[in-house]
Amino acid sequence: MIRLQQIQRVFQVGEEEVHALRDVDFGADKGEYIAIMGPSGSGKSTLLNILGLLDRPDDGTYELDGIMTTDLNDKEQANVRRHKIGFVFQFFHLVPRLTAEQNVELPLVLAGVDRAERKKRVVETLEAFGIGDRVKHRPDQLSGGQRQRVAIARATIMKPTVILADEHTGNLDRSSGNDVVEILEGLNNQGITLIMVTHDPELGKRARRRIKMVDGRIEEDKKNNQA
Repeated sequence: MIRLQQIQRVFQVGEEEVHALRDVDFGADKGEYIAIMGPSGSGKSTLLNILGLLDRPDDGTYELDGIMTTDLNDKEQANVRRHKIGFVFQFFHLVPRLTAEQNVELPLVLAGVDRAERKKRVVETLEAFGIGDRVKHRPDQLSGGQRQRVAIARATIMKPTVILADEHTGNLDRSSGNDVVEILEGLNNQGITLIMVTHDPELGKRARRRIKMVDGRIEEDKKNNQA
């Protein structure tokens, strides 16, 4: 499903070249649950951004669901991203002036889905995530856990094949964080590939596979027998 080969990513910082990713080979099959871990600056988020087609590698290839994404132009990549990838971020990234319902509906609007179908899918999704009574609330009227539920609903409303989560419990209390993790794991159990970046060792233990990154390289890739 996901195949990265010899991925390189270099950033120019002043006169210095920073090698964020060095010769990264990585693969994931449908339905895997993977934690990407490592110290700050190890390349975790850069790798996630490339997986999510938010950034392009300087060298190497990335194949997603049989599509060689590195051969696509920006518009073509955006179309793949819209239909195949869902994002869950630490800071939610909801549109402040839109209600929960409107935030979740946004990807469907951009994809040209019929209005009646949009409304039906949004209501069903928000109810499934336990926030059906908050559809008319704006983000500033929701708790952190509720905002993250809205963000997950938005990330999955297009029925993606992969969910990418970047420190998704970082701004939540322990109880809300556990609720969010259980929602994502439930989606993974339905066959959606789940790849998360986390510093939390307890979250890392829940994944079925752990990737450890150091200095832009994958130093360790192993199955997690505790998951």
